[in-house]
Order: sequence, then structure tokens, then C-alpha cells
Amino acid sequence: QEQLVESGGGLVQPGGSLRLSCAAASGFTLDYYVIGWFRQAPGKEREGISTIVTSDDSAYYADSVKGRFTISRDKFKNTVYLQMNSLKSEDTAVYYCATDPRLRYAPFDPYEYNYWGQGTQVTVSS
Repeated sequence: QEQLVESGGGLVQPGGSLRLSCAAASGFTLDYYVIGWFRQAPGKEREGISTIVTSDDSAYYADSVKGRFTISRDKFKNTVYLQMNSLKSEDTAVYYCATDPRLRYAPFDPYEYNYWGQGTQVTVSS
């Protein structure tokens, strides 16, 4: 049974934008969870890029994406978004969202999260 499903990836030119979505199943309400966005490039370790604490919608960003990416959520759609602007070739990766009901903060360590989506490919190339 899927709890999280990512979508919105694709091919985009450098400087372009994409918006990724992380949708939760109806039996898995994001209101009470922290959510993280992660990415994994070929041959690289999975890294945290943005997290949100849904209790107060506080958001955090890795230095590599700060000022370019924005995390947000729509409570009524049970969906978390990652708006990605000014994309660079080094942003190319498979992007994942993740959550864990145990967490009361939003760490950047992927090993803190136990519930993951299947990932969506983002390719930034001219």
C-alpha cells in the first residue's frame, strides 16, 4: 500500500522551474507529521534538501538550494510541494519525499525517516 507518491519531475533547461508534489494517502494525514524532501544523484548518497514541520509550517533548506527552492503544503489536498526555481545541472537527481510519525522535528538525515515515496526523476540539461 502506497502512503506517499511523488510527481512533477521531468526534463527542464538550466534556469527553469519545476514543482514537485508529494501526495499522501487518505489514511495517512500529513497534518501531524514532519516531511522531508531528499534527492539522490547517480553514484551519490541520498541527501536532505528541504524539510517542513507541519505543526507550525516551519521550513528548512540545505545551503545548496536556499533561495531557489520553496517547500509548502496544502492541508486540504493532503499534499506537500517543492517549488524549484533557477534549476542547475547539479540539481539532477531522483527526488523523494519522506515522513515518520515519530519525528517532532524535521531532520536532514534520511535515516531518520521510515516512510518514503517511490521517487521522481528531475533532469536539468540544455
